[in-house]
Amino acid sequence: MPEPVMQWWARRQFSRGRAVPYEVGTYRTGWAAYPELVRQYHPELNHGIALSQIPLAADVLLCWECPLGHRFAATPTEQRERPGPVRRRSAWCPECSALARPQPVVLGEARALPRRPRRPAPALCTKTPDLPTGTAFVSVCAPRPASAAEGRLRAELAAAIAFDPTVNAVKVARPFFRHTEVWPDIVLPELRIAVEYDTVGRHGLEHVGKRQDADLRKDRALRAAGWEVIRLRTGKLEPLGPHDLAVSSVNAKSIARLVEQLRTIRGALMVDAYLR
Repeated sequence: MPEPVMQWWARRQFSRGRAVPYEVGTYRTGWAAYPELVRQYHPELNHGIALSQIPLAADVLLCWECPLGHRFAATPTEQRERPGPVRRRSAWCPECSALARPQPVVLGEARALPRRPRRPAPALCTKTPDLPTGTAFVSVCAPRPASAAEGRLRAELAAAIAFDPTVNAVKVARPFFRHTEVWPDIVLPELRIAVEYDTVGRHGLEHVGKRQDADLRKDRALRAAGWEVIRLRTGKLEPLGPHDLAVSSVNAKSIARLVEQLRTIRGALMVDAYLR
């Protein structure tokens, strides 16, 4: 059960036998992937304890304050998992989220409203072609590139290694968000490797919390189909898989590291056959 921050701090002082159980900066790297939470946390609201002194999975109630001044208590895990499908900064604050979803006003005498019938589970998309699991193909459902950096990565990689940039999907065995296909940022069919470019986005919502869970599901689906995944992780995002790379941006150095990782996975002999 979550406990107040001072109670948690005192217990950690006792269990670790130290006046300062965790030095300032101990967990700075982990919290750096959540810039919006760093902005919402204020030591003066939490008895002077810095956010970088608190483990990301600690079962402790902390006081947070959103940019609009709403204060609320939540554990680190609750905050990190808060962003869902909503792509706005208010997703980090429960009060802002509630205000963004105004409730309908019922006029006249109060009366019981009939229960809405449960919606049936959405059917699978029928546009995915009937292909063997693991087949790369051109999908009509694939979204457009989400950022200019993603397009720059595709162009830089195409200058270093030969691949068909029109191929944008891989057939998987299990449904993934109503589709039996996934759409990596870059598909390398000959090597059976998918490349993803991950950033936290403008509001610090992308590839964190529940969206990170979706990334892991996607990676598992690809690996189950016989593919491997390389994620280029930026903005202090920690690697998720064994071949992920932490990079600052798309540049010659990151492309060289990516090509070297391709060699590590599939062997230099195979990868070098596609180098330009």
